[in-house]
Amino acid sequence: MSLETLRLTWDDDGIATLTLNAPEKHNALSPAMIAELTGVAARINADPAIRVVILAGEGASFCAGGDLGWMRQQMTATREQRMAEARKLAEMLYALNTLEKPLIGRVHGNAFGGGVGMISVCDVAIAAEGVKLGLTETKLGLIPATISPYVLARMGEGRARRVFMSARLFEAREAVELGLLAKVVAAGELDAAVMAEAKPYLLTAPGAVAASKALARAMGPRIDAAVIDDTIRRLAQTWENPEAMEGVSAFFEKRKPNWVKG
Repeated sequence: MSLETLRLTWDDDGIATLTLNAPEKHNALSPAMIAELTGVAARINADPAIRVVILAGEGASFCAGGDLGWMRQQMTATREQRMAEARKLAEMLYALNTLEKPLIGRVHGNAFGGGVGMISVCDVAIAAEGVKLGLTETKLGLIPATISPYVLARMGEGRARRVFMSARLFEAREAVELGLLAKVVAAGELDAAVMAEAKPYLLTAPGAVAASKALARAMGPRIDAAVIDDTIRRLAQTWENPEAMEGVSAFFEKRKPNWVKG
């Protein structure tokens, strides 16, 4: 499987690193990256040599959210086209959330919108000091739809509502309080901290780990086809709202949207 937007490597122990590899775009989730992530999840599940996976980002950011080119396309797309694109993102997130191997997030730089969703599908995520995070969709007149089941499952509704609608940026230490991150460490200690989370899995039975992860999902908040379909429908409806067109247009035109005074 040839990868253009990702890099997948692993060591002799079976600790794999899946790297988002579009640094020039701050690892924004393009259609190509979404498709490759969905495919590589199946590849990882099928490879018994891989015991645990570290999810990382190349360059200055972990993941800056949705790709700008994709966003431009949505402005003129039909409802059916928007729903089809949203479904691809939803299926990718579901594939990572249900990955049979443990998934550990190595977070640095920035993580906005879909980047927060990528953190939320990890089993545990560790960040370097100085990381900036945010669910920034409402600044554009949009909603954090397809990522919402995973964000709410990770944070819980009460904590999520502190950052879910305001679009404000928050730092790694607040993300720990919110339950999004497990811990924050100095940048120079990030790799060691992530490896410390990965190595215990080398002493566990792979089948038992996969079954335990499936058990946790089954006992946790429901994320099934009906929930996913609902998020896709809500996102499509939001794109049809004049606020979305105004917010996205203002972003590309580098002006304030009409709901911002002054």
